[in-house]
Amino acid sequence: EKFLMTPFRFPRPGEEALIIGIINLSPESFYGASRCGTLEQALHVAEKMIEEGADILDIGAESSRPGSAPLSEQEELNRLLPVVIKLAEIVNIPISVDTYKPAVAHEVLNAGANIINDITGLQRFPDMAKNIARFRAGVILMHMQGTPKTMQDNPQYVDLLTEISGFLNQSITIAVSAGIDPNKIAIDPGIGFGKTDSHNLLILKNLSRLKELGKPVLLGISRKSLIGNILNVSVGERLEGSLSAAVFGVIQGASIIRTHDVQATRRAVKVAESIMNEKG
Repeated sequence: EKFLMTPFRFPRPGEEALIIGIINLSPESFYGASRCGTLEQALHVAEKMIEEGADILDIGAESSRPGSAPLSEQEELNRLLPVVIKLAEIVNIPISVDTYKPAVAHEVLNAGANIINDITGLQRFPDMAKNIARFRAGVILMHMQGTPKTMQDNPQYVDLLTEISGFLNQSITIAVSAGIDPNKIAIDPGIGFGKTDSHNLLILKNLSRLKELGKPVLLGISRKSLIGNILNVSVGERLEGSLSAAVFGVIQGASIIRTHDVQATRRAVKVAESIMNEKG
């Protein structure tokens, strides 16, 4: 908390959507333009994203693209800590770190991060929730079927939306039971994490159902393969498709959009919100 000008919380219903800018410290990350190989690069991208209107920065060091192998705790910390320490000194917006490892979470929160973005929804390692609560930090709970290495092999569901809701509800219970502030919990259906294109489209179409869980919904669809497959374009050409999905998500009730393209997303969402909020 001491690093922030104002106490951090996720948006409540009816408030403007938050835009999270993605900073990738992994050389394996699927979108080349978002990769930062040095501290200087990461700081430059962070400053640019803040100028463009990012509300939160999300920093990740381990790629979770389909087929990717896990990173050791030490290697992950070697990449993360210099960036988190420096950003905590110079930025006044919350810093989120994308990790599912309790030891890594402890170190980055100690270094000044404010949110942990856990792709396993606190359900892989029991210590994770306690570590987040101890630092009075926020958490993003994501649904994933399987692990990044295997999740796209042959994902199957009996009832996709009910299963995702049930999993996220369980994650919320774990978070609250550990003492994490209920206003600092957001949920993410995990587009592309153990889902086919058809699954992903169904999630988007029915995103409003997740609002029943009573937590802000994060949508992370930026430049993902779903967009590429619909449009038959490479990752560098997926901006318009990503913006379309983000706007649709906001209309469906998403209140946090995680993106590689902060300025374009901020503008697209602002127009959608202006239309939605017009009285009469």
